[in-house]
Amino acid sequence: MAVPKRKTSKQRRNKRRASSYQLPKTTVVECPNCHESKQPHRICPKCGYYDGKEVISMED
Repeated sequence: MAVPKRKTSKQRRNKRRASSYQLPKTTVVECPNCHESKQPHRICPKCGYYDGKEVISMED
């Protein structure tokens, strides 16, 4: 039966385990109203528009 030749260090063990916990990168699209970057299917944080309609009035 195969056995490890050396003890696996905590750092090596943790690096191996951390690969399954990585978060996926968020998708970013351009707002068609103000051309700022925003997440898709979300209200634009800069202008307050979603789907061509003003949802939140932004005070400048």
